[in-house]
Amino acid sequence: MDVQPVLILGGGINGAAVARELILNGVPVWLLDTADLAFGATAYSSRLIHGGLRYLEFGEFSLVKESLDERARLLKLAPHLVKPLRLFIPVRNNWGGLTQAAGKFLGLRGKSKKTVHRGLRVVQVGLWLYDHYSRVARPERAWDGSILPPRSLHRLDEEGVPAVNPKVAKRLWAYSDAQIIFPERLVIDFLADARELAKASGLDFRVFTYHRAALKGSTVEISPTDPVGRGSPDPAPGDGEFTVEPSAIINATGAWVDSTLARLPLPSRRLMGGTKGSHFLTYHPRLAELLNGQGVYTEARDGRPVFLLPFCGGTLVGTTDIPFDGDPAAAVATQEELEYLLSVVADIFPGAGLQRSDIAMHQCGVRPLPYVDAKTPAAITRRHQLVWNDAAPLPLVSLVGGKLTTCRSLAEETAAAVLHRIGRPVIANSRERPIPSSRHTPCAVASPQLMPEIVDSIQTEWVTHLEDLVERRLMLHFQPQLSRQLLADLAHALVQHGKLEVTEIEPAVTRCAARLRSHFGIQLTNDN
Repeated sequence: MDVQPVLILGGGINGAAVARELILNGVPVWLLDTADLAFGATAYSSRLIHGGLRYLEFGEFSLVKESLDERARLLKLAPHLVKPLRLFIPVRNNWGGLTQAAGKFLGLRGKSKKTVHRGLRVVQVGLWLYDHYSRVARPERAWDGSILPPRSLHRLDEEGVPAVNPKVAKRLWAYSDAQIIFPERLVIDFLADARELAKASGLDFRVFTYHRAALKGSTVEISPTDPVGRGSPDPAPGDGEFTVEPSAIINATGAWVDSTLARLPLPSRRLMGGTKGSHFLTYHPRLAELLNGQGVYTEARDGRPVFLLPFCGGTLVGTTDIPFDGDPAAAVATQEELEYLLSVVADIFPGAGLQRSDIAMHQCGVRPLPYVDAKTPAAITRRHQLVWNDAAPLPLVSLVGGKLTTCRSLAEETAAAVLHRIGRPVIANSRERPIPSSRHTPCAVASPQLMPEIVDSIQTEWVTHLEDLVERRLMLHFQPQLSRQLLADLAHALVQHGKLEVTEIEPAVTRCAARLRSHFGIQLTNDN
């Protein structure tokens, strides 16, 4: 029985994962985004694939187990992207935080506003549970076949551990998690796999970036948000506006879920209550030396968890957690947030001497969290929810919450729910399906005119604008030095493949340079 395409709104990690899952189940898919792929929270996360150690304090055991199970799968199925990471937790005392942790676990609100840092024994209990659930989920092996090591306790003077401030920490707990340097590439890999599956099965699969959708009864009108865009290699039914009668709609627009429903338009209660999280990247050599190639999971002075992670030859520091009600696309790291993160580094590694001028770039994203009346942003669940809209003239579900680690399991659950609504059986899942590896090497572009990876990306990876190529295909904004000349070379490559006109090169470079400066704090090396 033929079925109309399922329309997925949103080209982030969840939308891409759901598209692949539906194609696996023999259902055609059209995926649409008003901007580029991986434009939202996917590109601004801490880039960790983790079980959620701190979720244990809030009694979210099933979420931790699910996350650890998915961590194991990603280590196995996407070894080109997901790597084991050892994290060290500095502990300041023996029993600190016991009462507070118990209160969170029981759902009690403490009266004291004094910050009490988690002590050695509290962390020990959490890591014992973490290791236990990791074994329950599945025995985990790293990419080289070795078992991920369990928790371990270390002295500050041991070889190979981060050289943290002895005035702050007495001992160090270590545990295993995983890191995905480029989740943007995982989005592309999901969609590339979906495209190959669709081709083999004769299914209609299309990706439309820089397009918007509007409901007219059970028909969806699709129109470009960018009239000069030439990005999608997938054919549209015609130039300009076109229509589709989907069998179902999946709203996977992350922090934009509410505004997407309003634009369709459809009535809905408020679903999203996102918080902004900022990071910065530094290539300060002394900080990298003190970290000794390891990750550190520490606490700010107010008790907020902060990570210092090895990243692209430098150190990624983050994150903040601040309620945010504006347009997620406009969120940027403020000076106050950067000073907050710098103060954490100064406390834990004072010998690094890190200053504001050592920040190579910063970024900020809005987490797609559910709207709740929580006093503390950290207490908002990271568990995903499927919310059906009864006012829609066809099955329409919004994906609320979730996290990078559980994108595949969210996709499996969403696909099953949508298939049930449209009367189709579940015939497959992606639990054991390897995620294909591309040959791309982000952050390593020297001569773009000569690199086949760039040509392949332009031709096959839904690139429309120079920013798409720089930020979300090659991730060049993470390079220590990025020049205006490199942007111009990439723009010329876009011209050669029909994405830009010659007269558009200079405006495109100027626009991209302005965004890099305002959004990421990046000054090009030869930008006057």
